[in-house]
Amino acid sequence: MIRLLLSVLLAATTLVSSDFEDGTPQGWAPRGTATLTVTAEAAHGGSSGLAVTGRTANWTGAALDVLPHMTKGEKYDLSVWVKGAGPLSLSLERRLAGTPAYQRLATAENPAAWTQLKATYTLVDDVDFLSVYVESSSGTADYVMDDFTLTHKPVPPIQTELTAVKDTVPFRMGAAIQRQQILGLEGQLLTKHFDSVTTGNQLKWDFTEPREGEFTFAAADELVDFGVANGMHVRGHTLAWHSQTPAWVFENATKEVLLARLERHIRAVMGRYVGKIDTWDVVNEVIDENQPDGLRRSPWFEITGLDYIRTAFRVAHEVDPTAKLVFNDYNTEYPNKREAMYKVVKQLLDEGVPITTVGHQLHVNIEAQPASAIEDTIERFADLPVDQQVTELDVSVYTDSTSSWESIPEEIIIEQGHRYKDIFDVLRRHAGKLSSVTVWGLADNDTWLSTFPITRLNAPLLFDDQLQAKPAYWGVVDPARLPPLVRKAQAPEGSPRIDGKRDLEWDKLPDISLPNGGFQLRWSQRGISLLATVQDATRDRNDAVTASVDGVPYVIKRTAKTVKPVEGGYRAEALLPVRFGELFELKIVDAATGAETVWLGKVTPVPAVGLATAKRGTPVVDGVREGLWGRKSQPTPVRVEGTSGATAQWSALWDAGKLYVVAAVTDPALSEEAANPWEEDSVEIFVDQGNDKAKSYDGDDAQYRISFTGALSGASPVASAAKRTATGYVVEAAFALAAPAEGALIGFDLQVNDATGASRTAVATWNDPTGQSYRDTSRWGVLRLVS
Repeated sequence: MIRLLLSVLLAATTLVSSDFEDGTPQGWAPRGTATLTVTAEAAHGGSSGLAVTGRTANWTGAALDVLPHMTKGEKYDLSVWVKGAGPLSLSLERRLAGTPAYQRLATAENPAAWTQLKATYTLVDDVDFLSVYVESSSGTADYVMDDFTLTHKPVPPIQTELTAVKDTVPFRMGAAIQRQQILGLEGQLLTKHFDSVTTGNQLKWDFTEPREGEFTFAAADELVDFGVANGMHVRGHTLAWHSQTPAWVFENATKEVLLARLERHIRAVMGRYVGKIDTWDVVNEVIDENQPDGLRRSPWFEITGLDYIRTAFRVAHEVDPTAKLVFNDYNTEYPNKREAMYKVVKQLLDEGVPITTVGHQLHVNIEAQPASAIEDTIERFADLPVDQQVTELDVSVYTDSTSSWESIPEEIIIEQGHRYKDIFDVLRRHAGKLSSVTVWGLADNDTWLSTFPITRLNAPLLFDDQLQAKPAYWGVVDPARLPPLVRKAQAPEGSPRIDGKRDLEWDKLPDISLPNGGFQLRWSQRGISLLATVQDATRDRNDAVTASVDGVPYVIKRTAKTVKPVEGGYRAEALLPVRFGELFELKIVDAATGAETVWLGKVTPVPAVGLATAKRGTPVVDGVREGLWGRKSQPTPVRVEGTSGATAQWSALWDAGKLYVVAAVTDPALSEEAANPWEEDSVEIFVDQGNDKAKSYDGDDAQYRISFTGALSGASPVASAAKRTATGYVVEAAFALAAPAEGALIGFDLQVNDATGASRTAVATWNDPTGQSYRDTSRWGVLRLVS
């Protein structure tokens, strides 16, 4: 009865519903000079909708007063269907004592057909005027709209019986906050579980000094004072960043002028909070591992070189000598970024720059980078005289930038919980090197990942959008409470011979690891091929490997004809005459001890692993395809981005210490106008000498990028050359190989980037279809060294 009553109390309530079926605008009024007409031609559902015409500015349109329906601290869902020349946005205007503020809640880039704009909004400000409206980003074209709803979403009380996260970790536990997080139930959740807060936006330059010399601190003061009043440590974010810095900062700026502006800004902002804020992200995201010196080519760097970093830390230390001063960046868990940042920080420390702390953002996902890579990063910086902090942790439920779920599967939420467990296992082990860990947000109802890199449902934090504990919370606080993990694996297309021998098809990939062996799967029209290698030195005729698809078992006894002995155990092969189902289970039984090893998970069929050969030979690296290369070449048939564009034919050779690659690119229009090297016309070559097929890079993995002009970014080849041709260009390069041997298999892929003007418009690869080759080696092809 109590549960039923609670569900009734928490049911969403529709406060406004505008369907225009009564032939009236139903409270909608012109904003500016627009004309509103209820007409059948504007109907999305039913027989009527609202046509908006006669607009004279992009902000003019249809508006609705929602002040009577919305209460401070409460959460609301808004939805409207629109059609017109885009982009069209659902926006909100609020005012207090005549001072307006504007916020775009949702945007449709190309609503040529009916498109739903949806947003969740929490009113966090005192207001005496509150209106929602539909506007365009530019232009004054007519639009139509229909079926608007405003719904109140009650939130249940927080779970007061839970153990506070801050009481279970050996370092400060923080959350990034906006005003929403200090109100009502969210404020209760925040103070219960965290002892540190980071200002998410309110201390960035565009908030604090939008115009030179005009400082606005009201929003920051409220957050900082809340933290101090509740006995929390406060982190200031951020003093110098290439983003969210007003254009005026760089206008007509010489080096001296820009450094003076930086110094004045730091003295004003930091000086206000001495004694209240004990940690500052002094510089943020200044590393670019693709540059030879490891430094981002931001306006700060282009005008001042390293001196803006030196100045920022010097001035910050002068303002507050007791504060922790953080050099903060993202992707430090990736080897190349880690090394680039390490070298810059060490150089500055050697110069005497007062960096006290290195910050690792750790915006990760449920797969990458592995916890071991995070551990490698913490250990790498341990020999420097700095503290370390995790500054912006969240765990996206997506592993790419394009997928989207209407509802996130429960198994993904459980996997995320195990991911948090693995990460915090590492952080606890290295607590002596870490003073603070901050998650980038409080709960899933307010996360930057809901709109980046695309707008989609995401749930990256410890508490869900109802402020309730998730498996992610239990992964940090009590992993024993986590539900079992349903694992994931991929099975490439392939038809190995089923005879107990490990042929070349199996050697393309490493085995999926088990405590006493490993296994692989392939698929074909005949069924599922299985290879299992078992460590079991005591031979027993009842030893067996059982593969089950959706509960239907297939038993391979150790005595079967397709089972062969190997050192310390046996190898079993089988062809299961079935297709993939919901669940795949592999069980290994050691009859002598009765021990069972079980792998349970979902297996996804994927295309075959590409296999190419590199013959022995030593070409001259000059951008000319000489006869030594022969006539055979490989294409780039996999379209990753765009429906057409540049392609390449490539070949590989090897000798005692090098791998050589030549690629002839067909691309009649070449451009290097883009700000980023990967958006220019270029060839990217990926090499994994260990052929690990992992979700992340390790020490022997490298990404090399060579533009059509020969410009290099990424890792550095031994030698390279590029030459224009009548149909495009040729790239030729040599890469170091450690102890290559005939028959060796190397993880390899090749990507062609096609630019149009200042944008990348197409990408083609040899094998990897994911678009993640720059950080994930698991879908690369394989290159075999032959004589």
